[in-house]
Amino acid sequence: MILVIAEKPSVAQSIAKVLGATSRKDGYMEGGNYIVSWCFGHLVELADASSYDERYAKWRYDDLPIVPENWMFEVTKDKAQQFKVLSALMKDKRVTELVCATDAGREGELIFRLVYNKAGCTKPFKRLWISSLEDSAIREGFNHLRDGKEYDRLYEAALSRSKADWIVGINGTRLFTTLYHKKLVVGRVQTPTLAMLVERDGKISTFQKEKYFNVHVGKGDLTADLEKVKTEEEAKRIAAACEKKQAVVSSLKRETKTVNPPKLYDLTTLQREANRYYGFTAQQTLDLVQTLYEKKLLTYPRTDSQFITDDMEDTARQVISIVCRKLPLFSGVSVTPDIARVTDNSKVTDHHAILPTVQLEKQDVSALPQSEQKILNLVGMRLLCATGEKHTYAETQISLSCEGYAFKAKGKTVVQNGWKAIEELFKASVKTKEKDDPMKSLPEVHESDVLDNVSASVTEHFTTPPKQYTDVIFCERKEWIGIEERSSA
Repeated sequence: MILVIAEKPSVAQSIAKVLGATSRKDGYMEGGNYIVSWCFGHLVELADASSYDERYAKWRYDDLPIVPENWMFEVTKDKAQQFKVLSALMKDKRVTELVCATDAGREGELIFRLVYNKAGCTKPFKRLWISSLEDSAIREGFNHLRDGKEYDRLYEAALSRSKADWIVGINGTRLFTTLYHKKLVVGRVQTPTLAMLVERDGKISTFQKEKYFNVHVGKGDLTADLEKVKTEEEAKRIAAACEKKQAVVSSLKRETKTVNPPKLYDLTTLQREANRYYGFTAQQTLDLVQTLYEKKLLTYPRTDSQFITDDMEDTARQVISIVCRKLPLFSGVSVTPDIARVTDNSKVTDHHAILPTVQLEKQDVSALPQSEQKILNLVGMRLLCATGEKHTYAETQISLSCEGYAFKAKGKTVVQNGWKAIEELFKASVKTKEKDDPMKSLPEVHESDVLDNVSASVTEHFTTPPKQYTDVIFCERKEWIGIEERSSA
């Protein structure tokens, strides 16, 4: 028989259903030629420092640094029962091989390998690597299982990250705690994160707002600006000099510009957008996307790719059609998707971008919690936008010369709305304080035109402090300090 080990019970149930392992046992399911069981996240972890030497049970400066030569692992106490189940199944004589079906990523690989090694298992194993829990994706994955050895480097990378967390956390925390006689927790990720917070908070607390002034001259529908004059006195002097005087169109520039469609969502960009539109924290978004993944309505969430592979073209077209039928927000929307725009095999490593699945066709969307509907609308919107037409607009820049001062005006008019029509439809459905730049058109003028008797005015403004960081910003900047979604260091 083949023992399949998933990362959590819900995923194991989806796999067991496809494999026909429908007989429930204590901690696993069985049927056909398969036994399907699961972990509860990490069942095995790096051992505490005191496991290496009893004297490390007390924190002493003289014992530092603590760097194990031979690393030890221990079963997580509250998950010991499930480890016993897995260990017994691995030793079961009926089992001839295993399938690692934990999440297809670095951390999922570590979860399986540590259990496999701790149990002393030497039986061969293969790797299930899928980006969706749809029945068809699971079947396809089992038809193309890969040799487990192909992922040795992935496991080594995950283990190295885990050891780095341990070394920095154990030694840093003990060092600063013994030096300052107060528990000070240090972590590979959390300490640089704290430093970022402190630095930004310092800039905010010491910020001194500065006043500045803008001078405006205008005639009819045309207003041009001279920005950031330092003193009110100077601004009023400029306005007084220009009031009721002539202004000349000194330069006129017109050009047609295009805005390419956005890329598909990876996890970080989805978290950022969900925060902007819905106020969800990064963790809330991850939890919701994970739930929708387990409901087979979204593809694998923990991805850093914003593209799909060329063999997914037909699926992408099918999903776009389903989105326009099943998500009420986009019902009746007619699109001609350009799939090539989001296709790039070289930019897809472990997993492709986050997409809705064809399972959405069978889902009563209104029966889902509102928060899950919001995420589906967001991901659906991005898919339609990313495969839509370019947004094209005509931009006009005008410079006015008045009494030796240069004033500038900028305007734009839409030539082809393209993908922004979908985005505007979405934005109209959500309550957001975020406002797009107003589309301001300028009156028809020509270079060297003279505007007589212009009006002049002054407006007062203030510089603003840096914004407070949010957890979503940390997600965006995780590359700086090696943060990954599951790291707790």
